[in-house]
Amino acid sequence: MKKLNVNENCIGCGYCVSNCPEYFEFSNDGYSKPIKNIIENDDLKYVTDVASGCPVDAIQVTDASEAIEDNGDNEKAA
Repeated sequence: MKKLNVNENCIGCGYCVSNCPEYFEFSNDGYSKPIKNIIENDDLKYVTDVASGCPVDAIQVTDASEAIEDNGDNEKAA
């Protein structure tokens, strides 16, 4: 099982939201965040392809057992 996260590198370009709306949406601050944190096995290639297309490598796909420091909220400092 794989876990999905968007880290602080996100610039809010919308690539993931437009290409994978089942897994990504915009947060209130305009950055991407995961809708689902766990990736269904049938969707793994689809989501990892979108992750590899992120222009700033903000999307992380890891083993669900690995700890991820960023919770995906992407609250940026003003």
